[in-house]
Amino acid sequence: MGIIGTILIGLIVGFVARLLHPGKDGLGIIMTSLLGIAGSLVATYGGQALGIYHANEGAGFLGAVVGAVVILFVVTRLKK
Repeated sequence: MGIIGTILIGLIVGFVARLLHPGKDGLGIIMTSLLGIAGSLVATYGGQALGIYHANEGAGFLGAVVGAVVILFVVTRLKK
């Protein structure tokens, strides 16, 4: 999957991560999308670099969701 595909998946992942992260975070749609994209990029390329999974595997989507939730958690804690 190329960078455009990763970004598109990141948009979806951002909204999934927001649903999974409990509590009010006070982030808008744009920030949620950017966090999802960041989580997707970090998880996709980080997971592939570490050899956890290969391109076009379902684990990449799960890794992107986990990455986005972690980034969302960190951002909400830094905002407080």
